[in-house]
Amino acid sequence: MPSLSRLDPIRDPSGVALKRTSNSRVFPALLLANIGQLLTLQPPSAKTGPRRGSDLKELSIVKNGAVLCVAGKIASVGTASEAFRDPWIRKNKRKITEIDCGGKVVLPGFVDSHTHPVFTGPRLVDFEKRIEGVNYEEIAAAGGGIRSSVEPVRKASCNELASHILSALQNMAAQGTTTVEAKSGYGLTVESELKSLKAIREAAACWPGTVIPTLLAAHAIPEEFRGRSQEYVEIVCKEMIPQVTRGKLAQFVDVFCDKVAFSLHETEQIFAAATNSGLAVRAHVGQLSETALEPLLQFQPASFDHVDHVSEDDIARLAKHDTVAAVVPGANYFLGLGEYPNARCLIDRGVAIALATDYNPGTSPTLSMPMAMSLACTQMKMSPAEAIAAGTINGAWALRLADRKGSIEPGKDADLNLFAVDDYREIPYWFGTNRCTMAIASGSIVCRD
Repeated sequence: MPSLSRLDPIRDPSGVALKRTSNSRVFPALLLANIGQLLTLQPPSAKTGPRRGSDLKELSIVKNGAVLCVAGKIASVGTASEAFRDPWIRKNKRKITEIDCGGKVVLPGFVDSHTHPVFTGPRLVDFEKRIEGVNYEEIAAAGGGIRSSVEPVRKASCNELASHILSALQNMAAQGTTTVEAKSGYGLTVESELKSLKAIREAAACWPGTVIPTLLAAHAIPEEFRGRSQEYVEIVCKEMIPQVTRGKLAQFVDVFCDKVAFSLHETEQIFAAATNSGLAVRAHVGQLSETALEPLLQFQPASFDHVDHVSEDDIARLAKHDTVAAVVPGANYFLGLGEYPNARCLIDRGVAIALATDYNPGTSPTLSMPMAMSLACTQMKMSPAEAIAAGTINGAWALRLADRKGSIEPGKDADLNLFAVDDYREIPYWFGTNRCTMAIASGSIVCRD
């Protein structure tokens, strides 16, 4: 397999080259050895489905561990002594690239199950207005918020957007993320939403990690449809979703269902159209106000994200479903909110929890899963083990990738991180700094300090 740096660049119609990542190296076989703590996240029991309750704390740690990766997959997992006695490893020693992990921590690559990377620049006016005390709803009503990112995205070329997305993916990998869900949602026209998804596809083709594209055309009601939201919903259902399906541009359809965005009825319409087209669904719910979840559960959504406001009855319902509640504390932090999702209650009641960055220009401009984990621990009282499981195996469940991602098990994709720490609890402990010294995606070293 050739290195990505040797492949020809992609060009858009303007002729501008989109450079492929140059810091990745592909190896036919990798052996990570001398691992102080190897967090395999292998299931603690015969239970299936996303982790819940006390199982969320089970990291299945191997001390003095080793992992063999062959052809982009995990081949074997165990102790270093077991690895060096393995007949295949001994026979093929010259073909294997060995990495001495120096007694540090290795864990699965992070799975960031909620991001908005298709934008062109920061929203600094919104940032200042919030500092002055203006709230989210007031900023949106004044034309800020999501709508302020729309015009730049509509004007940008596909290649410009793809370059921005690729830069974000590379920075995510530098902090240990190897699987990313990437949403559209700042175009809000048929042309711009399709362009955004094509840009995600182009960027993904240049990155060794895994990118899961999501159509979020129902992110905000476009200015030109203010007061006529049902007309826009019709366009989403009858034009965007069919074209996205035909072009195989997305795996999920998302809806922002809240008082400043789309109603429950409108969300049901979009979910029905997506389901009829063979696309899976997920939703932003309960960020600003409570959303009734029961009508949406009939569509078997992969995740409900934010869930700051959720009723006791809906918590009980979620505990009986495999729909994952993805919490995104970066948004609460950046918005200066005093309250965070009640993750402790959700976990203790048996709801499956995932953790994501919500990377976006307006409410959570962070690329760092370790920072999200730190916030989960300090602000939502999740344990370090729960935060890591939520950002790996349960993130994989939120994207329906748990058969390939989220744990270090034979047969799964070789997505791994090396952190320069002696104890896994240091990953969320050292906030605002990056201790990830290597990220491996499908057997390719995508980032190395």
